[in-house]
Amino acid sequence: MSTPYPFTAVVGMDDLRLGLLLNAVSPAVGGVLVRGEKGTAKSTAVRALSALLPELAVVAGCRFSCDPAAPDPQCPDGPHETAPGISRPARMVELPVGASEDRLVGALDIERALSEGVKAFEPGLLAGAHRGVLYVDEVNLLHDHLIDLLLDAAAMGASYVEREGVSVRHAARFLLVGTMNPEEGELRPQLLDRFGLTVEVAASREPDQRVEVVRRRLAYDDDPAGFAARWADEETALRERIVAARALLPQVRLGDAALRQIAATCAAFEVDGMRADIVMARTATALAAWAGRTDVLAEDVRQAALLALPHRRRRNPFDAPGLDEDKLDDTLEEFGGEDENGGGDDTDPDGPDGGGGGGRPPHNSPDTPDDSSGSDGSDTPQEPSSGQDDTPAEPEPKPEPEPRPEGEQPQRPGAGEQSAVRASEPFRTKTLSVPGLGEGAAGRRSRARTDHGRTTGSRQPMGSLTKLHLAATVQAAAPHQRARGRSGPGLMIRKDDLRQATREGREGNLVLFVVDASGSMAARRRMSAVKGAVLSLLLDAYQRRDKVGLVTFRRQEAEVALPPTSSVDAAATRLESLPTGGRTPLAAGLLKAHDVLRVERMRDPARRPLLVVVTDGRATGGPDPVALASRAARLHAADGTASVVVDCESGPVRLGLAGSLAADLEGTAITLDELRADSIAGLVRDVQQVSNSHPRRAA
Repeated sequence: MSTPYPFTAVVGMDDLRLGLLLNAVSPAVGGVLVRGEKGTAKSTAVRALSALLPELAVVAGCRFSCDPAAPDPQCPDGPHETAPGISRPARMVELPVGASEDRLVGALDIERALSEGVKAFEPGLLAGAHRGVLYVDEVNLLHDHLIDLLLDAAAMGASYVEREGVSVRHAARFLLVGTMNPEEGELRPQLLDRFGLTVEVAASREPDQRVEVVRRRLAYDDDPAGFAARWADEETALRERIVAARALLPQVRLGDAALRQIAATCAAFEVDGMRADIVMARTATALAAWAGRTDVLAEDVRQAALLALPHRRRRNPFDAPGLDEDKLDDTLEEFGGEDENGGGDDTDPDGPDGGGGGGRPPHNSPDTPDDSSGSDGSDTPQEPSSGQDDTPAEPEPKPEPEPRPEGEQPQRPGAGEQSAVRASEPFRTKTLSVPGLGEGAAGRRSRARTDHGRTTGSRQPMGSLTKLHLAATVQAAAPHQRARGRSGPGLMIRKDDLRQATREGREGNLVLFVVDASGSMAARRRMSAVKGAVLSLLLDAYQRRDKVGLVTFRRQEAEVALPPTSSVDAAATRLESLPTGGRTPLAAGLLKAHDVLRVERMRDPARRPLLVVVTDGRATGGPDPVALASRAARLHAADGTASVVVDCESGPVRLGLAGSLAADLEGTAITLDELRADSIAGLVRDVQQVSNSHPRRAA
């Protein structure tokens, strides 16, 4: 077994270390979600934590780590009344992104359950993590149903496996830690709320701090055991402090004044539900125990709010997590009590966690670098993960007038380069779905064969059986009962009798937006409406768990503004800063989209694409631009790509060019007004592929 990087050798990252340690003191806090850019030692810090946890007393031979002093009466390996106990280190179990449901919760031997009535259960990762740490790297990339199962088990402290009326239950209490890079997609707000705490990490920009990061990482890579030995005393001291804080935790008093501050803070920030209040109360109590106190102070409540509330302020995918600290201080002062403000913090601010007992984390200094090396050894400078910059963007220089080919009409005023305009208010859109039956990743857009959904039939299992089709299994076994010598009331089931249920649900698609940013779209009110429509479609894609990409075209070329990604908010950010002006190279935009889809088909052939072209249909620039655009559109039709054209043409006189483009794409044309879900045209329309030259309007 390799020597883990010492937790106390991780430099800086005070919030991350404090959040992990508070969960080690009180797992009831509910886990911690670590958000940050790549190469910021998220995984290194989490893996280092497991070595600090005290050893466990477990029942010998129990696969579910029962405590011999209080064994689980419903343990599948029980009863354990007289079983001997042994000590072992706490485990850290990692859940891979590609894990199946059976790998997470465990698998039941259906064949033995039906034929012998035996609950033969193979434990999953939740059982292995009981009384330890469950670490989920890239938690935002897990399938939604796995995240739901994971968080349900964490909340209830137990895992249930149900298979056709046969159920197994076992205890599953663990410290849940998830890490994610927001650039690769966000978690839904409902799932964010299930994590107790969240912390943001970013690489240091101070050269001295980065030097210390590299120095320690190189020393560890050269001699892991020797490096760990040099930090052994600090590790031992921190481990003892965790044990002492755990012992003190039941004695900590959460007074009425602190409770009032907690309730007032949650109300002031308008967080949904009551989970935030409970998490803040548990976190403030753990902070007091960590500081060696038996009373919760105002600074504990403040620190608890900074850890427990930012991610609960995020109500849609385009909201950035965060907390107004001035408002927080005003609320705490308004609802503070003398008993909590009169005390002081008697903890050592330079303790091994670098955090102290609450309040603001200590300011960074050259002696205490605020970052550590990534688990992959990558420490190159990165931009902050929030993607926000308070520095106003410099306006793009106005281009020189382009030479106009002979016979081409001059652009109308306003067709030149213009700065970006803000999107109009987003709205609920109609559901655009890909026709047919797919087999892509689970989502909420188009029909597909999935592991979850309504049962549509049965088949022989390919590999292990996960979803039993009971009627089909009995039907397959029934004709052979006499030949198998059946004499009792039960059926004699063999493995080749088992039938897997086939199910139909919904899949996520790749929604590729091709947005016209040319001069013909440059009227500010019009472009604002177009951006609002695309933003609405992006919100719909987020809710339906799609991947999205963004191609824009204007002037003389097209560019991939955002390669296909699960980060819908990144697409919204690129859209918001999109300038307009110049000619309309429609063919270039369609060809660029064709290249993007070709590459994505090789990367993920099961994920079906949906092409959304947002344009008024005009094409200018170069010889015969309309014919070029028509030929480019027919390439998508030849590939069978489902397409929809959002017609942005406005005014009393309309040329219908977007409809002609939709005909070449063999797709559907829909106006901005018809895109709204509350329009009189209806609610849902598949993106149909038609063979005639007249596209159908969505109805």
